[in-house]
Amino acid sequence: MDMHTVVVGTSGTTADDVVAVARHGARVELSTAAVDALAASRLIVDALAAKPEPVYGVSTGFGALASRHISTELRAQLQRNIVRSHAAGMGPRVEREVVRALMFLRLKTVASGHTGVRPEVAQTMADVLNAGITPVVHEYGSLGCSGDLAPLSHCALTLMGEGEAEGPDGTVRPAGELLAAHGITPVELREKEGLALLNGTDGMLGMLVMALADLRNLYTSADITAALSLEALLGTEKVLAPELHAIRPHPGQGVSADNMLRVLAGSGLTGHHQDDAPRVQDAYSVRCAPQVNGAGRDTLDYAAVVAGRELASSVDNPVVLPDGRVESNGNFHGAPVAYVLDFLAIVAADLGSICERRTDRLLDKHRSHGLPPFLADDAGVDSGLMIAQYTQAALVSEMKRLAVPASADSIPSSAMQEDHVSMGWSAARKLRTAVDNLTRIVAVELYAATRAVELRAAEGLVPAPASQAAVAALRAAGAEGPGPDRFLAPDLAAADAFVREGRLVAAVEPVTGPLA
Repeated sequence: MDMHTVVVGTSGTTADDVVAVARHGARVELSTAAVDALAASRLIVDALAAKPEPVYGVSTGFGALASRHISTELRAQLQRNIVRSHAAGMGPRVEREVVRALMFLRLKTVASGHTGVRPEVAQTMADVLNAGITPVVHEYGSLGCSGDLAPLSHCALTLMGEGEAEGPDGTVRPAGELLAAHGITPVELREKEGLALLNGTDGMLGMLVMALADLRNLYTSADITAALSLEALLGTEKVLAPELHAIRPHPGQGVSADNMLRVLAGSGLTGHHQDDAPRVQDAYSVRCAPQVNGAGRDTLDYAAVVAGRELASSVDNPVVLPDGRVESNGNFHGAPVAYVLDFLAIVAADLGSICERRTDRLLDKHRSHGLPPFLADDAGVDSGLMIAQYTQAALVSEMKRLAVPASADSIPSSAMQEDHVSMGWSAARKLRTAVDNLTRIVAVELYAATRAVELRAAEGLVPAPASQAAVAALRAAGAEGPGPDRFLAPDLAAADAFVREGRLVAAVEPVTGPLA
């Protein structure tokens, strides 16, 4: 566990906070202002609970059953029951980091003082996170409306000491045993608290925030691999000139072109497009890399704006307002988050597609401008990287399927009370798969491009200093260079880890300076 501490206040939670808690085990602490806000909003809920008039979520049933007024003696049971009945997920367990993000973001909203939850419930949420206890949450169960109900319910069940959870040692045990082992007392839910723990977009938001962090690394990595491929194909860097991108001022396009130009600085390979087989222009996959990569970067920026707005939100139903009113609303609808999750899956698929096209060009002797077929050592005896490109193509094909938007679907639920849903959780789940696949696709291009650059260097051409740094670091990471055929999967796995962990960017930045 990281000893870094994230302080949760009534507002101000950042994407970096989410990543720190979810991925790096940062500890969580409630600010004094958050505790005060929790206590103040709870006084309002307690006052409403004492009145004879029904208030949704406080003294009524839920969803299609909201018309029933619940008597005082049954309200604790009502809150327990909503958690138990809504913890109805099925399928494989979702990843630990997703569950931690889910819990942390729910705590963030609870701490805003707009949910009416008691301070001790919020403190128990923080204690569970800090103990490294991770509720078992399943793949299926959220429609992305009324929040990520089933996933959040499984988390709330753990707070009650029920269900199953994973301990810090990775072992799944009954949640009650884990709480007891860490000195945590299970919560006994009171009016509105069960509902408040379930009604949020926290799962889809957490996955969006982490996908954005991963995609930032991947887009910079793809700028580097595009530059390496351009270099290996003896292309021209003139298409990257800043004045050309200034006259089409999409911000991301200019950033990607600048990254590529800096990687190619000092190259002895570029500019040979007029040599043995003159060509006026490079292929689109080479020449238009800044336009494609840049458009994806601009999409990331928009998605980050949406994520920032959602991080600043208090998503619950009903909510406690500063003037003391408790009002129902529809802020739990996941549409804003679902749309950008799907948008990111689309641009990720297209980035994967253009990477694959450059890889294929490097391997095709008719289009690679003098490179050996499939970059093989002895073509015919050796197959080189032929099947690495097959693997990359299979990944791209799946990426295209994953780009089909989940948010275009809606299946009515709760006896038609919840008759339009966002499917944002599903959009987030497929985006996670897409990001994993994109990492592998970029890794295959990197592996092919570095081999091609080394083959050019063997001919006496001098690669750019940044390219040499990338090649050296990748080889040190275990992905071997040109030579006779060998068991290729370990090399590709090493390249995958090299890209995934940000080591490609780290390898070239000492030469290029910080890349965007």
